[in-house]
Amino acid sequence: MMTTRQTLSDASIASVETPPGHDEAGLGLSPTMAALKRARKHHGLKIGFGILLVMAVFALFAPWLAPHDPYMQNLSLRMLPPVWTEGGSWEYLLGTDHLGRDYLSRLIHGARISMTIGLGAASIGAVIGVTLGLIAGYFGGWIDQAVNFLVTCQLAVPSLLLIMALVFVIGQSVTVVIFVIGATHWVFYLVVTRSATLRLRELDFVAAANAMGCSKFQIAVREVLPNLVNQIMVIFTLEVAVAILNEATLSFLGLGIPSPLPSWGLMIAEGKTAMFFQPWLVILPGIALFILVIAINLLGDGVRDVTVTNRRN
Repeated sequence: MMTTRQTLSDASIASVETPPGHDEAGLGLSPTMAALKRARKHHGLKIGFGILLVMAVFALFAPWLAPHDPYMQNLSLRMLPPVWTEGGSWEYLLGTDHLGRDYLSRLIHGARISMTIGLGAASIGAVIGVTLGLIAGYFGGWIDQAVNFLVTCQLAVPSLLLIMALVFVIGQSVTVVIFVIGATHWVFYLVVTRSATLRLRELDFVAAANAMGCSKFQIAVREVLPNLVNQIMVIFTLEVAVAILNEATLSFLGLGIPSPLPSWGLMIAEGKTAMFFQPWLVILPGIALFILVIAINLLGDGVRDVTVTNRRN
């Protein structure tokens, strides 16, 4: 994931300087058709999209797909093993936790929480970062210097420690976690948006809009911003994965989603005390978290590959 972050800025800048829409045969295609043509051949994008689609269906229809109430406790059924081990039951396919709650139902509902937090936090970060990056890159001057100072201040504090401190002070809830994570993950949006805007503002179509009497605000919003959509989409997919991992980390440490909500990080934290005797309590939510993050990264890499084109001589 770090490799993707390191190479994304250069690729995004190259997409601004190189006109998209040229296939391998050199035939002109619209950017949308060219991207769709590459997407059909990109296996990673298709795998990531397929996994995310399945998880999204489970998240959206969790109340109907979950076999049991994820909050219903039954101490007489606590610590039932999964169905494939000795003592397992088909009624509780993945067993039960220390309070007798159905583990499969909690995993399904946990997908809804993780995806909600990931999408919400990434959206908030996008609004903050893209707005500041667009303003700093287009207007420059003291505005650019002020935004760079904000970036320096943000990078000076470890984001996870800042998130933990804010959640501890404000309080634990899904809404708080979304806003805190989103408000501390906007720097990458800003850096890429500012770099691309610095190059776009020197192109002919911006000069033409300026000659027609358009205001700077109109040019920035109507001319520059639409040309940044591809780069923003790529960053968004990566930040969704980062937000999900941050939420899981916070919940594991007891500062994220409050119990009894079925967060995957909280489920790992609750199962770690019995990890050597009932390892599925940690392994199952860990696998679910791993698959979700890998799928998002595959989708992000695929979106980058099919939307960012580099001209090869």
